[in-house]
Amino acid sequence: MDSYSVLYSSAHRTGLLSGFQRLRSEGKMCDVVLVAGGVSFPCHRALLASSSEYFWALFGDTTAERLAGSVRLPALTSEGLDAVLDFLYSGWLSLSPPTLPMVLESARYLQVETAVSICERFMIDGLGAPTCCSYANLAERHALPDALEAANQTIAMEMGTLLQKTRGDLLELNLQSLMAVLDAHEIPGVKEMELVKLVLDWLDGNGPLPLLKSNLLLSRLRFGLVSALDLAHLNHRAMATPLIRSQLTRALEYHRVVPTQPVRQSRQSTLRASPGRVLLVGGGPSADWPDQQVLAFDYRSRRFSALSSRLPLRLRNHCVCSVGGFLFVIGGEEVQEGDDDGKKCFTAAASNQVWRYDPRFDCWVQVASMLERRAQFGCCVVGDVIHAVGGRQTHASAPVSLASVESLDLSTGTWRRGAAMPRPLYGHAAAVLHGRIYVSGGRPGNQDCIHSSNDPDNQDENRHSTREVLCWDLKGRVWEKRAPMSIARFSHRLAAVHNYMYALLGMYEPFCDIERYDAQSDHWVRLKPLLIGSFNYGVAPTPSGNLLIFGGRRWSHGQEVIVKTVLEYDPKKDQWREISQLPRPLTGTECTLLPLPD
Repeated sequence: MDSYSVLYSSAHRTGLLSGFQRLRSEGKMCDVVLVAGGVSFPCHRALLASSSEYFWALFGDTTAERLAGSVRLPALTSEGLDAVLDFLYSGWLSLSPPTLPMVLESARYLQVETAVSICERFMIDGLGAPTCCSYANLAERHALPDALEAANQTIAMEMGTLLQKTRGDLLELNLQSLMAVLDAHEIPGVKEMELVKLVLDWLDGNGPLPLLKSNLLLSRLRFGLVSALDLAHLNHRAMATPLIRSQLTRALEYHRVVPTQPVRQSRQSTLRASPGRVLLVGGGPSADWPDQQVLAFDYRSRRFSALSSRLPLRLRNHCVCSVGGFLFVIGGEEVQEGDDDGKKCFTAAASNQVWRYDPRFDCWVQVASMLERRAQFGCCVVGDVIHAVGGRQTHASAPVSLASVESLDLSTGTWRRGAAMPRPLYGHAAAVLHGRIYVSGGRPGNQDCIHSSNDPDNQDENRHSTREVLCWDLKGRVWEKRAPMSIARFSHRLAAVHNYMYALLGMYEPFCDIERYDAQSDHWVRLKPLLIGSFNYGVAPTPSGNLLIFGGRRWSHGQEVIVKTVLEYDPKKDQWREISQLPRPLTGTECTLLPLPD
């Protein structure tokens, strides 16, 4: 059998279309005339039928139009039909925001799916505040799911601008898009009450809706984010249904039970905000005089901002944590300015106060105080319970270290005592791994405890800091020892990520080493050290599990220097890098992740 080749010429297809376009422009061999908007378009029946399912059916063997010399298309505009015919004859589709609706209408009516896809891509690429509402309506009308989803997401992200500049566009939005926008987890810069007013105005302009649809729309509002005063003044007729009234009642009840709000969170009270930003609470450019300003760090943009509400106290050696979208600031030393024989001085006393910050309404509330005053202690959250471990108190004679443990049950809003540690500790670090609380390092503090101990970890090395690691599984009443760290540490940090626990540098260490603990094997491994050691820094994990270190102090030429660096540690790669700079030098800050409104 003789061999043969099959070759393809892309120029032939292009030339074929060019030939038809030339015949059309010269009016030659046209066998049908399409009429739309009073304008006639001579065309070639064969090309139309081969390019469009609509024309294939229109010019079939059994239709009245198969031999007709002229076909009227009253549903189409002349501009839209002209653009689609140009596309069929040339492969080029002319589009602009004003002509898009007419072209898309013609392409969809004539079943030219390639042109419809081009229109959809044009819409997605052109989305912005001026176009998102009109494109959402267009995508919904013509069943373009990708463009509709993209437009709805753009509306949610641009809502703040739309409410201020083009609110009328929002009031003309289709119901499906409005419900999708209200389902969004993130609507930057918009208070919930503004969304409530928008929905009520939309109902006034587009209603009355059937009861089911009205309830579906209103139930997507998050009434827990609206103040009790504003809730009391909502009396729109659409909100009189049993379903919506019950949601309003639950929201009002949520505002009344202030102590237990963190454990009563639901979708109705969850902020429409990004997953979380790092809050830097307390600390400042001076170790003696901490700031009351609270900084927020956006890991995605690497930018800092300040909360408008300031910390009620000047604190150092305190603890912070977040539960249910609330920030808790616990204990520490309250620093106050005094006068000593005409000279300004600072005094610090351990506190048992607990303050809670609500980002929904940008306010601070003092909640139940701890049973004991604590500074330089450990703080952990397990479930709905905050645990305060050890620390020390300030007394006139000498500081007293604590072995006691107490826990704040957020379902009742009260503190209760837990299993005490085997001995007093302060300056230790605490973390939660696999549901157990771990405590590492620190100093016993009370001199009688130090000198009477035979534990080699408690000798003069590192100013009596210890390598000891304790574990409490919360089910028992005792703490158990685990494998000690390789370095005695004081005022250091523990962080649990990727099923491991990391011990980071502290105050008196002669090394910059960090180490990793595996609870399964009860074993520590040393990792890559920092080039320069520091202490009194803030630590927070990122959503990906990397660790961020903010500021701190380090020794330089025999003097303490407060730094502005923000470092990131990648546990998977065991690598350090500097990713940002603080707005000012900062030491003594405490960090936690918290969702914040933009």
